[in-house]
Amino acid sequence: MVGGDRLKIRIGLAALLALCACAQSASSPPPTQPRTLNGNLGRASYAIEVPAHWNGTLFLYSHGYVAPGQANGAVDAPGPDVASWMLGQGYAVAGSSYSSTGWAVEEALQDQVALLDHFATAVGRPKRTIAWGHSLGGIITAGLVQLHPDRFAGAIPMCGVLAGSVATWNQALDGAYAFKTLLAPTSALQLVHIADPVANLQLAGQLAAAAGGTPAGQARLALAAAVGDLPGWFDPASPEPAPDAYVARAAAQALWDSRVDFAYAFGARAEVEKRAGGNPSWNAGVDYRRLLDQSIDRDEVNALYRTAGLDLERDLAALDAGATIKPDPGAVAYLQRNVVFDGRLKVPVLTLHTSGDGLVVPEQETAYAATVSAAGGGALLRQAFVHRAGHCAFTEAETIAAAQVMIQRLDRGAWDDAALAPAALNQKAAALGGRYAAAFTGATAPPAFFSWPASPFLRPFDTNSQPPAA
Repeated sequence: MVGGDRLKIRIGLAALLALCACAQSASSPPPTQPRTLNGNLGRASYAIEVPAHWNGTLFLYSHGYVAPGQANGAVDAPGPDVASWMLGQGYAVAGSSYSSTGWAVEEALQDQVALLDHFATAVGRPKRTIAWGHSLGGIITAGLVQLHPDRFAGAIPMCGVLAGSVATWNQALDGAYAFKTLLAPTSALQLVHIADPVANLQLAGQLAAAAGGTPAGQARLALAAAVGDLPGWFDPASPEPAPDAYVARAAAQALWDSRVDFAYAFGARAEVEKRAGGNPSWNAGVDYRRLLDQSIDRDEVNALYRTAGLDLERDLAALDAGATIKPDPGAVAYLQRNVVFDGRLKVPVLTLHTSGDGLVVPEQETAYAATVSAAGGGALLRQAFVHRAGHCAFTEAETIAAAQVMIQRLDRGAWDDAALAPAALNQKAAALGGRYAAAFTGATAPPAFFSWPASPFLRPFDTNSQPPAA
């Protein structure tokens, strides 16, 4: 969802490539001295860095979620060491601040294209442009290549909201709804049409703290986490709890909720509703038994309910009986435009996700892959996973390794699946040296690519889906 990288978070096809190559012949000559350009395009600031002897490739970076009221500067790369490496290899980098904060997908899609136009005028037309970005920047990256495939050669969405806006906010509603229904059904906690997000978030925190003190509360917190598929791993500096370490995994999920996810489900939703003109989410007709049965946390919930002596079937029946929230059609349409995926890829896409991401859960990758596969675009998509807790908690070496694979794909015209094997990616990252060992979390970590079949996303929604009638 949303939160972006640590720098910002707090609260083609042969014919097309040939066409781009022809257009390049009329571009400005590359600079022979490094250049840094900063300025504003409308209400958005931008940053551009171009190395001496630029090789003609531009990486366009889309940053993550910035809460309203926080500083919103332009960022042109995932981190300073990444930027330094890119420039040292002859690549130019650029990025926009976007002209608003919050769920600024609409503005970002426009601002990033405007920046491409400005780059072509101020620096020269790139031979090829690669879109990449973190978190909210991941959905923006995937949105850019869906809406403007002629402007990009490839894309690398990292920890991205790849289930799309509608599905993501629906799944957030599921967790919030289960939390209130099971733990505070008579409370003033608001799930949609949030009037006072600060007070609403504060109340959610108080209710969660009280629930966490009893086995019954812990079990119900785990059920609320399960319908959102939260991982049972929070700290990237600590090893992942064993699959059957249910108490430890539930404690990690509670940290994801209290420290990260509640800020969006009970607070930031108000900002989304304001820009969308109403509530874009629903649970009417949702079968919560089915969600739990598909959840990665099913066994944990069953075990904790047994320990607490609770009747799980009774709680699931309560969830199903109360699932009556319907959306405002205009608000759903807004999120569909900004943005839901059709899967019709025109350029190569390489996604990257950590397995222990409790903000933008890695199952979002499954939703995106399913949509791409259904549209016949699977040959253009590859997905890589890193075994680590945290949202966007990649080391800079892992990020650069992903960029190297994309460059190789564009140079060769086909994926080298051997180069995408976890061992090969880890070797690439390790070869970069200790300078790149620091993850965005601040912790040092060795490369941790691994093979990981992500589970189904629990609330999929793509361009072929329809919301319920109002």
